[in-house]
Amino acid sequence: MSVKRHFTLKGGLLGLAVALAAGSAQAEISDNEIRIGYLADMSGPYRDLAGPGGLEALRMAVEDHGGSLHGAPIEVFSADDRNSADVGANTVREWIDQRNVDMVGGLVASSVTIAATQLLAEHDKIGMVAGAAALSVTNEHCTPNHIQWVYDTHAMSNGSTRAIVEEGGDTWFIIAADYAFGHSLEADVEKVVEASGGQVLGKVRHPLNTADFSSYLLQAQGSGAKIVGLANAGADTVNAINTAGQFGLAESGQALAGLMVFLNDIHALGLETTQGMQLTTGWYWDMNDDSRAWAQRYFERVGSMPTMVQAGVYSSVMHYLNAIEATGTDDADTLRAWMGETPVNDMFATNGRVREDGRMVHDMYLVEVKSPDESEGEWDLYRILRTISGDEAFLPLEQSGCHLVNS
Repeated sequence: MSVKRHFTLKGGLLGLAVALAAGSAQAEISDNEIRIGYLADMSGPYRDLAGPGGLEALRMAVEDHGGSLHGAPIEVFSADDRNSADVGANTVREWIDQRNVDMVGGLVASSVTIAATQLLAEHDKIGMVAGAAALSVTNEHCTPNHIQWVYDTHAMSNGSTRAIVEEGGDTWFIIAADYAFGHSLEADVEKVVEASGGQVLGKVRHPLNTADFSSYLLQAQGSGAKIVGLANAGADTVNAINTAGQFGLAESGQALAGLMVFLNDIHALGLETTQGMQLTTGWYWDMNDDSRAWAQRYFERVGSMPTMVQAGVYSSVMHYLNAIEATGTDDADTLRAWMGETPVNDMFATNGRVREDGRMVHDMYLVEVKSPDESEGEWDLYRILRTISGDEAFLPLEQSGCHLVNS
């Protein structure tokens, strides 16, 4: 496998590379086109949290750069990976071989992302991961060519899980999606629960895109755990929460903890069902003036407020395009070096930074879902309780299993 350590260009060496590249920008952009692929679930359980909305966010980033850089037009391709690693890998392979794609963004299902990023590394292309959550994406499956932008299971489990245990929710039953993401989130939640003095009384796994959660919730009720943790996402989380309501989980003295909950989930379920739920998010549209302004632009195009993944698609693609603008090239080695050296300051993150393992470190937020009486509008859904610093939220670099760290 032919890969390079893109993060090794530092200081003056990076500056020299940038200056040389900028001096011959036209010649340095391959085929005189910048080609970006958007790969995501466009029709399944993760459609609403990423899907077509994420593609629209990517197009916004391209438009905000005028549709071209250094005279080279930016061309966008998109595909539905159907949450299949084989479909995703075949799509990326075709994009590389037939369409000379320079970068692939989106990348939501962890199994798809792991397969796709390995191919991108083999062919020295860039991957900007906005949706995949498995810690392994920048841990044992790290490459020098991809960046994990929005969150991972370590960050998502740290904030809300610890807070729930500290508030007395010290016995847990975990219902997890049975693939890489669910396994990773389940393991990270269990670690946090136990490290915080709690206990996991039982676990069960379900197939992706499950319609019937009855048997899993019956097992959770039978465990007697105070907290039923949902280590899944998208439609699976919505179906599980709806089924829990039908089973009267709250009336039996058990509480749900959504461990990977998105804005669209809360909107779909309604505040009557979700009020008071605490969760961790990597971004919220109503954080500040910049986030509100960008979200309003997005809303006018899509008709809904963006999730953290859709915002992350925009932010990650902007960082990639900013790198091309600054360096005058689409060479993966130069771009990865620039992105690692340059802080992320935009509507998504303040002083975010890309580490050598490919993790973009930024603040996360512990939020509480508002009650219907508190909400001042259709998308006024969260109250931010606490900012979790990036260093606190994400796995410390010294604990990383990525082979690129200190190698």
